[in-house]
Amino acid sequence: MHAIETHDLSKRFGDVAAVDGLDLTVEAGTFFGFLGPNGAGKSTTINMLTGLLAPSAGTARILGRDVVGEAVEAKRRIGVVPEQSALFERLTGPEYLRFVGRMYSMPRPTIDARSAELMELMGLADDGRKLIVDYSHGMRKKLSISAAVIHEPRVLFLDEPFEGIDAVASRLIRSILQQMIASGVTIFLTSHILEIVEKLCSHVAIIHQGRLVAQGPLEELRAGVEGPATDGEPRSLEALFLSLVGGEGTAERGLSWLD
Repeated sequence: MHAIETHDLSKRFGDVAAVDGLDLTVEAGTFFGFLGPNGAGKSTTINMLTGLLAPSAGTARILGRDVVGEAVEAKRRIGVVPEQSALFERLTGPEYLRFVGRMYSMPRPTIDARSAELMELMGLADDGRKLIVDYSHGMRKKLSISAAVIHEPRVLFLDEPFEGIDAVASRLIRSILQQMIASGVTIFLTSHILEIVEKLCSHVAIIHQGRLVAQGPLEELRAGVEGPATDGEPRSLEALFLSLVGGEGTAERGLSWLD
């Protein structure tokens, strides 16, 4: 069974096709990077896969469950960290995690134990009485990740999880994600930080103008990039990305008054 599978998945906003006929396959236990330029359709795709947007056409399945016809069962199996944190700001961190746990019908002792462990691990324990409205951006991101994993999802969606956080928090989050992969969780990651994707992901897909332009194991895709390798190393993910989305010539352009 595939962790994520779409067939001809599409989303239109009026005359604009944000996602156009997406056929995507993600094997269970894969750390999967979903890449594309700004406006390529990445967040729209995640919103359809997680049930926040209804597709205009096509189908999507999470662990065999249709995201439209079996929406509740599909959502029970996933965790989501959106690009923009959607937190209840008048709650404290522990109160928010308790609320999320109850939404997943978790036993109260399990909720309390996992909440305490997550708050401690994320460095939020000393701010347990602070309202979320007073959290910094990095604290909000760490709380969002905590809420996404507290119910032990089998598929985790991460939309720009490393944006705006410091190096210490980034390393901690990467360590947690690697532990989840080792336990068989599937992680679907979007990020503009290609170096992080290259370090973490074994498989990638690249979307451009709503259409899928590449999909497969990262090493195989990099091997297919034209041009010689540098110092015996395989071509970078950046080289692959630019070759597919047409950005290879942008580095030579600049401001006319600085010539």
